[in-house]
Amino acid sequence: MQLSASPYEERLTAPRTWWVGSLVVGLMLALTFLPFGTLPMLGGLVGGTAVSAIVASSYGSVRIRVVGGSLVAGEAKIPVTALGDAVTLDREEAQAWRTYKANPRAFMLLRAYIPTALKVEVTDPADPTPYLYLSTREPERLTEALKAARAEAPEA
Repeated sequence: MQLSASPYEERLTAPRTWWVGSLVVGLMLALTFLPFGTLPMLGGLVGGTAVSAIVASSYGSVRIRVVGGSLVAGEAKIPVTALGDAVTLDREEAQAWRTYKANPRAFMLLRAYIPTALKVEVTDPADPTPYLYLSTREPERLTEALKAARAEAPEA
């Protein structure tokens, strides 16, 4: 198996403030359990922090990869030969495409804490999805990886 000339992998990790928020949730739960004693208070601190950290981690564990001639975004996998042009979206355009310009049939891998995105056309006539909206911190690098993978893909 040949590796892509321009490999790409990105994890859409949650921002640092979410981790601070996990600690705040634990502290609030500890204060809630304070009237019941020290042990329940410590349980609330540890349990609340752990559960909210797990939620933050799982939400931020989604990946975007270009591998084996396919774009893998979260649980979606689409061959690069079925993709058309990719458009880099800055903060304002990304906001517009995830709100009033959005098509309900589009595949949206959306993370509101990531300001930039990539909009990729789907050219497969059998696929009703008009485009993919992918939140990404590196839209130019993802575009280049898609172009490289498309150039390497065998013609169908």
